[in-house]
Amino acid sequence: MSKKALIVGGVASGASAAARLRRLKEDLDIVIFEKGEHISFANCGLPYYIGEVIKTRESLLLQTPEKMKDRFNIDVRVNSEVVFVDTNEKKVKVKSFDKEYEEKYDYLILAPGARPIKPNLPGIDSNKVFTVRNVKDVDRIKEYSTNSNMKSAVVIGGGFIGIEMAENLRHKGLDVTIVEATPHLLSNFDDEFSILIEKELNDNKVSIILNKKVVAFKDEDATVKVVLEDNREVETDIVISAIGVSPDTSFIRDSGISLGERGHILVNEKMETSVEGVYAAGDAVLVKDIVSGKEAYIPLAGPANKQGRIIADNISGNEAKYKGSLGTAIIKIFDMVAAATGNNEKALKRNNVNYKKVYLHPLSHAGYYPDATNLNIKVLYDTENGKLLGAQVLGYEGVDKFIDVIATTIKFGGTMEDLKDLDLAYAPPFLSAKSPANMAGFIAENEAKELVDIINIEDLENLDLDKQILLDTRDESEVALGSIENSINIPVNELRNNLDKLDKNKEIIVYCAVGIRGYIAVRILKAYGYRAKNLNGGYKSYVNWKYEAKDLNNSISNRSEDLAMKEVALDKIRELNATGLSCPGPLMQVKQMMDMMEDGEILKVRASDEGFYRDIEAWTKITNNKLLDIEKNKGIIEATILKGSGEGNSTGNRNSETTDKALASTTSNTIVENNNGQTMVVFSGDLDKAIASFIIANGAATMGKKVTMFFTFWGLNILRKPEKVNTPKNIIEKAFGMMMPRGSKKLGLSRMNMGGMGAKMIRGVMKNKNIQSLEDLMTAAIENGIEIVACTMSMDVMGIKKEELIDGITYGGVGYYLGEANSSNVNLFI
Repeated sequence: MSKKALIVGGVASGASAAARLRRLKEDLDIVIFEKGEHISFANCGLPYYIGEVIKTRESLLLQTPEKMKDRFNIDVRVNSEVVFVDTNEKKVKVKSFDKEYEEKYDYLILAPGARPIKPNLPGIDSNKVFTVRNVKDVDRIKEYSTNSNMKSAVVIGGGFIGIEMAENLRHKGLDVTIVEATPHLLSNFDDEFSILIEKELNDNKVSIILNKKVVAFKDEDATVKVVLEDNREVETDIVISAIGVSPDTSFIRDSGISLGERGHILVNEKMETSVEGVYAAGDAVLVKDIVSGKEAYIPLAGPANKQGRIIADNISGNEAKYKGSLGTAIIKIFDMVAAATGNNEKALKRNNVNYKKVYLHPLSHAGYYPDATNLNIKVLYDTENGKLLGAQVLGYEGVDKFIDVIATTIKFGGTMEDLKDLDLAYAPPFLSAKSPANMAGFIAENEAKELVDIINIEDLENLDLDKQILLDTRDESEVALGSIENSINIPVNELRNNLDKLDKNKEIIVYCAVGIRGYIAVRILKAYGYRAKNLNGGYKSYVNWKYEAKDLNNSISNRSEDLAMKEVALDKIRELNATGLSCPGPLMQVKQMMDMMEDGEILKVRASDEGFYRDIEAWTKITNNKLLDIEKNKGIIEATILKGSGEGNSTGNRNSETTDKALASTTSNTIVENNNGQTMVVFSGDLDKAIASFIIANGAATMGKKVTMFFTFWGLNILRKPEKVNTPKNIIEKAFGMMMPRGSKKLGLSRMNMGGMGAKMIRGVMKNKNIQSLEDLMTAAIENGIEIVACTMSMDVMGIKKEELIDGITYGGVGYYLGEANSSNVNLFI
């Protein structure tokens, strides 16, 4: 008499086990019980069917009961739910429609999968709230969307399914909001990578609400309101609940099969449960995390299929072991791709692992070959032995290639040195001669050989400006578009000639755009006896770190086509391909092209540097040009700029030496003059008056006024750099310098200063109420084109030198001020 194998669950691991079993044992009776209507369907493709990326429902059905019977002689019973397992009698109880029966077994394979978590919330049973687990679920969503006039959707949960559903609902033209209870989306990734994913979603008009739990649903006639814990209500037409899954194992709780605390089935390397002859696989089991060696829940299709195959081998007498999972995963977010493997920082910290990390931002292929795009990469490795522990990568091309290389290296116990030595395929359309994997190894090698010391972004929070200097080694054109607060700028190519400007008694924290120029600068500084560290990942990683996800309030406002675009002749449109260039290359090329163009001509530029999206918007605001359109397509940013019509985008005429150099590199020659000006004399060095001055100035600038701020006597202290600058001074000048506050952060209040406590309280209140700090207001003033003038006469009297004042300011006397005041209609004295 032949033996019988029963399989509970007919999707990934269950179907794989069944097919492999039949190939190995022709004489075995095999029965699959599937409580749904379909077996072996593409559950990972369900969101894409909703978004109509996958056009036909049949494409999701990989196998049918009839095909399994014809090819493999397997008895597939759909709509058949196993409701009880008796391991003593080796039988199961099955419910099919209204009928119940029992089936005996010799081998039992449990592959029930996981079910969506359904929280016990008021209104959760609304017919407008859906989950996505199987084909029946998407059929319901399709039917609902066909029979209703859907315009908006709320997706609850920011995991893989939640994000894929948000993207596909946007493809259908819906206004989409993601609500996530934790601080960031996609917990597989560390925060700085989740932030980039959130930015991509925002750029594609997906609204995001973070750190807020859903507490109820209010069903209206045609809509449903999602109630958040802060009493906010988000009204929508449909809700997709994707807050996670739990193992679907309630039917075996009294079977004697060992379960984990949360209901996961416990198995060994052979996928055997605690009961002889009973195996388990897929989304219902705990497996070993290869990196930590601990039990982990990793519900992914790849591991599930392999586990089903291993079970079949062991039943057939071909011993096989499942050695664990890395949790390698990849997701598409509109045009961006994100992937991760191994442990992230959060997991390593939980497990008390000593690790280091490498950030890099290489191009996906050779920069000189068209359409190279940026990758954002993070690699984690063991401090002691250099073994790879995990990696995360985001980009538009080559993400899967990189993550698979890393996953393979981790699987075989590889190190950062192994990455350096990898011999990978190269041709200009596919990779760079130094692949991203090689580059990660090179960076780790430089640190291991003490050629460079690394500092991470989070360490900047503990920066001590009395002992450390922030040195920006980028070109001035890059600095004009943003920098880290309290930095001084010396481009790397000018560093050797400006070493005297750096205090050898202080540690120098160096940064550039992505880390390469910073490394060169550190090597120069070390050669001359300076203590220096390079910022891991450079300014690009710092900017990514600072992004905050936005709640767009479901307002989808596409940029309308500018009428000027329709009226311009074809011979007045020029094209520029700046792909493959890193910042500031695209802006410099735009500037050069615009200088050759006449007013009224249009430039269409393509760039692959991801920072160009924000840079070109900022650039057009500080020049006499107009951004007609900007969009991102598979990592390529396409901007359309009209020359000479930047109405209201004027910066005024900024005369400072630093700004002149920056504008010479990054802007068009014409900067709009505006006679509707405002001048302001800032005589006081009190914190409260300084804040008021810059609030008024920035407000006036946003109204299109040309603003000049004239700083004299005590007001000059606002403009002082926070760090001590060694300059030749006489005794009186030195005395003045010691008695006066050094920079904006040392200013006190005009009233109730209380030895500095009052100033700290004011700053704390401003931060809590999300009011810009004085330093942020000053930065905004410079970016808004406000002319900040230091009175040279007052500087002479008080012994203040130009080197001691912040960058981006002008130097002038009373005559210059009076000339500006004469052309202004408002003049203030503070």
